[in-house]
Amino acid sequence: MRRIKRKFRKVTAELLDMPHDVVYDLPRLTMIGDRQLYIENHRGVVHFSSESLRLALSKGELEVTGSSLVIRTIWTEEVFVEGQIKNIQILP
Repeated sequence: MRRIKRKFRKVTAELLDMPHDVVYDLPRLTMIGDRQLYIENHRGVVHFSSESLRLALSKGELEVTGSSLVIRTIWTEEVFVEGQIKNIQILP
């Protein structure tokens, strides 16, 4: 059943020319240099400190590490982070 759903999503995305992040519920990351990060399609903040940010995703977590991290804006599915960003990692 899971395989059929995946195939259906793929065909639908191609026919309707939809972006994969929308169809597969993936996060979209926009990074400006190593100072700003805009993350869309998250499921909430798991942990935040000035050295790390962990966000829940539909499948796993996203971990951002660095220094002087600050959440500038946070909405239901969007987060804007500033600071010295050193690493971005998707965890299972």
